[in-house]
Amino acid sequence: MLFRSAEAIEVTYDPKKITLGQILKVFFSVAHDPTQLNAQGPDEGTQYRSAIFIKDKIQEKIVKDYIDQLDKSQIFKNKITTKIELDKIFYPAEDYHQDYLEHNPTKPYIVFNDLPKIRNLEELYPQFYKSSPTLTEHSATNSRPVRK
Repeated sequence: MLFRSAEAIEVTYDPKKITLGQILKVFFSVAHDPTQLNAQGPDEGTQYRSAIFIKDKIQEKIVKDYIDQLDKSQIFKNKITTKIELDKIFYPAEDYHQDYLEHNPTKPYIVFNDLPKIRNLEELYPQFYKSSPTLTEHSATNSRPVRK
């Protein structure tokens, strides 16, 4: 069995407050370039692939339909390379990666790659933007894999 890790975030949400469709809209328009194959900005490799890790067939259909709709509309110059991956285990990142922007706001990678995305979120979707970040509840005791 080939194990392919990916740099990822785990998104938990209340569907009464925000829909998966709204999350996908932000993901595809602000978070990254979904047409880059095995890369994001200056980072290259399969761990930087565009992927959505879903928990069930209902989410799979919603995501697949959303990607198909984007491809048909030709909003992006190139075809979307985002993969849909079902039933994967989520491993929290090491402690030094947790809340990285909060701890390293002036690092060049943050300034050039991440802060513009946050500004775009604030401009495009002010209803989803929060000026104060929600920080992780990560600690050494919860660094075990989590199956969703």
